[in-house]
Amino acid sequence: MAVYSNVCFCWFAELFLQYTKGCNMEQHRSEQKIPLIVIVGPTASGKSKLAVKLAQWKKTEIVSADSMQIYRGMQIGTAKPTEEEMQGITHHLIDFVNLEQSFSVADYVVLAKRCVAAIAQQGKLPIMVGGTGLYINSFLNNLQFTSQDKDKDLCDQLARKAERQGIEMLVEELRSFDPQSADRIDPHNVSRIIRAIEIYRTTGITMTEHMIHSRLEPSPYSYCMIGLDYTDRNILYEQINQRVEKMLEMGLVKEAREVLEFKNSQTALQAIGYKELIPYFYGDLTLHEAVDNIKRETRRYAKRQLTWFRRNQNIHWLKVDEIGSTEKLIEQAKKIVENFKF
Repeated sequence: MAVYSNVCFCWFAELFLQYTKGCNMEQHRSEQKIPLIVIVGPTASGKSKLAVKLAQWKKTEIVSADSMQIYRGMQIGTAKPTEEEMQGITHHLIDFVNLEQSFSVADYVVLAKRCVAAIAQQGKLPIMVGGTGLYINSFLNNLQFTSQDKDKDLCDQLARKAERQGIEMLVEELRSFDPQSADRIDPHNVSRIIRAIEIYRTTGITMTEHMIHSRLEPSPYSYCMIGLDYTDRNILYEQINQRVEKMLEMGLVKEAREVLEFKNSQTALQAIGYKELIPYFYGDLTLHEAVDNIKRETRRYAKRQLTWFRRNQNIHWLKVDEIGSTEKLIEQAKKIVENFKF
């Protein structure tokens, strides 16, 4: 039976992290690098399926890097892998955060480190898979996040401004002093935009500057990155459209109504597949119009994902539509892993 392992609070993982952190010899530190497979790409490209096949091949476990699949109750709209799709492979960091809880990229990095270390300590080759570039880059680059507490009053003030004037106003404010973060952060990620503004207002230092300084610690990972892409973008877009239709058949509308009615469901208000249904629930759009909006926003999100990942020169790209069959795709991915010097 497939298993969700939400958080790896394994004592041996903690010991391993403490040992690595306490090691002050650079040579010894390099010897401790953890080998890792990372699979990235746009939504609906087949990342999860490929990860499961590689996990079966290597007899290992998967660590998810998806900023929406972490939340409970959002099964259909986030395309969370079903038990059947997991095929008996343990998946970590899926379905473990309540909707009312806040969860940051810093939280993700801490938990992902524990999971990857725990898997490696079992003599297995961990596999990370997902489309949230910020999570993956922050983890692989070993970013050290500021320990500064949030200014809740300021965050609430900015959130109210976003509700009244739209998130675009906050994005432009962020762009005025930190254009790099404004370009990097998903404009639908309200909490992340607010956090970037809050950091600057309270410290006088931009989030970009914080990230640059945080890269002083070397990465503890030796990672083989495989990216999925399409030569004909229209094929990917058609797969996205078909996935949305399948979500509707599975009960997306019912799930979205339940999630959006939940108090403090700010996360759902940001998630594609949920927020686009709000006008339908208020009678301002037909269901067909709302679904078209979901498809359009998902296609735009896929384009942003590809733009993000293409900046990474370490990714071995596989063109899904050129390769043709799933079997050939899996074989090519295996060859990349076999030839990689961890």
